Amino acid sequence: MNKLPISVLIPAKNEQENLPACLASVARADEVFVVDSQSGDRSIEISESHGAQVVQFHFNGRWPKKKNWALENLPFRNEWVLIVDCDERITPELWDEVETAIQNPDYEGYYLNRRVFFLGQWIRYGGKYPDWNLRLFRHAKGRYENLHTEDIRNTGDNEVHEHVIMQGQVGYLKEDMLHIDFRDMFHWLERHNRYSNWEARVYYNLLTGMGEGGTIGGNLFGDSVQRKRFLKRIWVRLPFKPLLRFILAYFIRLGFLDGRAGLIYASLLSQYEYQIGVKLYELQFGGRLNKTAPTTPPTPVVPQPGIQSS
Repeated sequence: MNKLPISVLIPAKNEQENLPACLASVARADEVFVVDSQSGDRSIEISESHGAQVVQFHFNGRWPKKKNWALENLPFRNEWVLIVDCDERITPELWDEVETAIQNPDYEGYYLNRRVFFLGQWIRYGGKYPDWNLRLFRHAKGRYENLHTEDIRNTGDNEVHEHVIMQGQVGYLKEDMLHIDFRDMFHWLERHNRYSNWEARVYYNLLTGMGEGGTIGGNLFGDSVQRKRFLKRIWVRLPFKPLLRFILAYFIRLGFLDGRAGLIYASLLSQYEYQIGVKLYELQFGGRLNKTAPTTPPTPVVPQPGIQSS
């Protein structure tokens, strides 16, 4: 098999369930880096057994996060980089399209469309498809945006919802990338608990006027990312967002056509929105609430000995 002149970047931490299939799917790349965050499972062993170079990333708790750090510091020997998460797969058909795209490129980068699987089923409706992500680009031309959420703890060390800002024009590939997480529902919930910390901070920044300085701005008539940013500025000010999130995903975006998986997915999105709202409330009023809390514990009441009757 001829190797393509592409460097693959895979951010990882404790991903032994997902890495074998992910690494097998990127075997056509000339070079593969797994950027690990001190995994405690077999992630390093699995990566090296597939011929990947493992590099350790030590997060300083602020900036940069893992992908930007890797783009700045890894010794890529190829001009083009392809970023793939551990729960994603690059199909042979997509590889063929990637090969054609980089041979005579019309753009500096390309969006890939993700096909998300949940409970063993492709979630085709509910707003999850299409799901465009800028993952293939000349590594010198793109960096992930900073949404100024570094001061929020427990969000992880990896860019998840941040988008790549490119120097130059971008295109779109037709074939899908697959998103299949082999881990159980516990990990889905744990991951989205962390994501909700990040989302709450983004909501807070929008509501307080901190905005998205230096990042991709909102534009109703722009690309899909710009439209989402524009709509989010409206969304954060709406009441009853958990209920609206369910109605939007399950009814308006036809999530019910995905059957039981669609119902569960829409319900979890509603729960996720509720978590964001609670954490946003904590950001907005947490300091005030802490000031009203007692600074010293109340003096315990010691029972007095009673008079014993004879």
